[in-house]
Amino acid sequence: MLTEAELHRAARTVPLAASHDATRLMAVVRAKTPHRALHRLRRRLDPLLPIDVISTHYPDPQNHTLLNIAFPPAVHDSIRRAATARGQAPHTFVEQTLSQAVARQTRNEADYLDLTLHALLTRTSTAQLLAALGRALTTGAHSC
Repeated sequence: MLTEAELHRAARTVPLAASHDATRLMAVVRAKTPHRALHRLRRRLDPLLPIDVISTHYPDPQNHTLLNIAFPPAVHDSIRRAATARGQAPHTFVEQTLSQAVARQTRNEADYLDLTLHALLTRTSTAQLLAALGRALTTGAHSC
């Protein structure tokens, strides 16, 4: 969690907007490419804030959200060894590993939703379930 002093000090360097709980920040940085924007923001904010990940808000032309992650040296060494073992460049290894993890998580969530819906449908009718869904969506009882 950011302190107010950290946020004010960083905001003097880069215009920032904080989330309601001060765990996420948004900044707009000028650069010729999204990669340069991420690196420029990292250089400016690293000395001021404890930053884990910087990401682009919108996908690039290949529909990828770009990440800038500051790994500790031991993690860099581990990534380099794993990438070498697979005959890949470290950035390719990280990209593929993250893509596989996201795909696995997406499948797991879809499977969980399918099982949950099946369980609901064994105890209630489709009409009752749709009515409950409609109520939840119109009363703001869901989280997006």
